[in-house]
Amino acid sequence: MKFLRSSKKIVLLIIIVAALTLLSSALISIWLSTFDDIRVPSVGTMITVGVGAYWDENCENKTEAIDWGVVWPGSSKNITLYFQSQSNVVTRLSVNATNWEPTGIMDYMNFTWDYNNTPVQPLQIIKVTLTLRFSSSSKDYLISNNVKEFSFDITVNVSEE
Repeated sequence: MKFLRSSKKIVLLIIIVAALTLLSSALISIWLSTFDDIRVPSVGTMITVGVGAYWDENCENKTEAIDWGVVWPGSSKNITLYFQSQSNVVTRLSVNATNWEPTGIMDYMNFTWDYNNTPVQPLQIIKVTLTLRFSSSSKDYLISNNVKEFSFDITVNVSEE
């Protein structure tokens, strides 16, 4: 009889330890998941030389800034713009992303566009999609540098054909 009472206590102890382990694991998982939910607002200033940047294909709503919205590690955002040549000769477009704030964030971002380097005729309007990809490895950088937002400049230039 004494053995059964002792066995019941051991089984009860094992059940309690297992329950506490599961509970603490669940709480730690919930706490750690908050770090995966890092969201950072971002804005890009649009600078154009020899070309206009517009939100619409009729070139009525000019843009001087792009609000990329809130991004998080591992995400990407696409923005479609319409560029109209303001040159009287055939040109090609080029883009450059500069002045990243904070400066280290550029190591975790990939800024691209789908312009394929085709010649742009005078006053021609072309549709271009800009893409901003945020590396999934950026979590440590964001946390250790307490990054709450970031910004950068997008410069689009024309060069003669």
